[in-house]
Amino acid sequence: MSQPILRDLTNYLDAFAPPAYQEAYDNAGLIVGDPNVPITGVLVSLDATEAVVDEAIAKGCNVIVAHHPIVFKGLKKLNGKNYVERTVIKALKNDVALFAAHTNLDNVAGGVNFHIAQRLGLQNVQILAPKAQTLSKLVVYTPEADLNGVLTALYEAGAGRIATYDHCSFRVGGTGTFRPLDGANPVVGAVGHDETVQELRLEVLLPTYLEGAAVRAMQQAHSYEVPAYDLYALNNTNQTVGSGAVGDLPESMDERTWLRHLKTSMGATVVRHTPLRDRPIRRVAVCGGAGSFLLGDALRAGADAFVTADYKYHEFFDAEGRLVICDIGHYESEVFTKDLIQQHLAQKFTTFAVILSETNTNPVSYYFD
Repeated sequence: MSQPILRDLTNYLDAFAPPAYQEAYDNAGLIVGDPNVPITGVLVSLDATEAVVDEAIAKGCNVIVAHHPIVFKGLKKLNGKNYVERTVIKALKNDVALFAAHTNLDNVAGGVNFHIAQRLGLQNVQILAPKAQTLSKLVVYTPEADLNGVLTALYEAGAGRIATYDHCSFRVGGTGTFRPLDGANPVVGAVGHDETVQELRLEVLLPTYLEGAAVRAMQQAHSYEVPAYDLYALNNTNQTVGSGAVGDLPESMDERTWLRHLKTSMGATVVRHTPLRDRPIRRVAVCGGAGSFLLGDALRAGADAFVTADYKYHEFFDAEGRLVICDIGHYESEVFTKDLIQQHLAQKFTTFAVILSETNTNPVSYYFD
C-alpha cells in the first residue's frame, strides 16, 4: 500500500464535512501545506498555535488537523508580529501542514454538535436549525435500457440520499420526441426525421454543491449524445445540514443533577447559567462555541436547557425563564472535537499515527482561592 499523501486526508475530511457548508466568514480547509506531500503523522488539536506546531515536530507529525483555523483574515505580511504570523512561519519552516475543519464540521450531522450530544447521553438527536437552499433536484430523461447505469453513476456521485436513506429516486414513464439535425450522431433515429421514443423521467435529490459532479456522471453513463435534463434549486430544509443539535436525555433530571452531569460530561470548570426554574430537564439543545443566535430555535424545539458558550451578560436575559441557558465556555464546549476527528481519521488511515494533542490551548484561565 502506498503512503497516503496530504490530498488523501483533505479529500476524506472534505467528504465528511464539505467545505460548501462552512459559514461565509470562515476559512476552513488546507491553510498551509503541499497537497502532494506524504504524511508521516497527524496531530489533532482544537487550535493551531506555536506550541502545537512544536508538539507536532517533536512527535514526528507533519500535519496538524485543527478545528479552529489559525488564519481567519487575510495575511498581508509575514514578519512574526503576532501569534498567527508566528504560527504560520513556524509551520512553513518545518514543513508542517495546517488544516482546519471548522463551521463545516459544526454544520453536518455527526459533526461537532452531535459529538457533544453523544457525550451528554442524548437520544433521538437531530439538527437544531436545518439549513435551506442546500439541496437540488436533478431530472433526467432516459431510455429504460440506460436506467440502471445512470442511477448507479448518480448514486456514486453522491445523489439520491435523503437523511439516513440512500439510493432514493423517483421515475415515471412517458414519451419523448426529437429530430436529429445535421451534425448529430444519434443513438436512436436518423438525421432529419422525427423520432418518438418511450423514456423514463428519473428524479433524484442531491446536495447543491455536487451538481456539477452529478451531471457529469449522468452524461457519461447516458447513451444519448445530448441527454435532456433539468436542475432545480430547492428551498427544502436539509435535515443533515445546519446549526446546533437537539435531543433527549434517557430520563428527566432535576436541574442541579443536570448541571452536575453537564459539568462532568464536558469536563467544564464552571457552568454559567440563567436562574433555575424548578422544572425537570429532559430535552436539551446544544451548540459548540458561540451559540446565542440559536436561542429561538432551542425554544421552538421545546428544549428545557440550552448548552453553548460565549454568552454575553445581556443575552442571558433573553431566556425569560423559558429554559435554562448553560454556558460552559468556548474551549470546554469544543475541546472534544479532537476525539471526533481522531476517531474518523484513525478508522480511515492505518499507515501513520493519528495523535491527540496534549497541548492545552485554552486562552481562558480560572482563579480559585
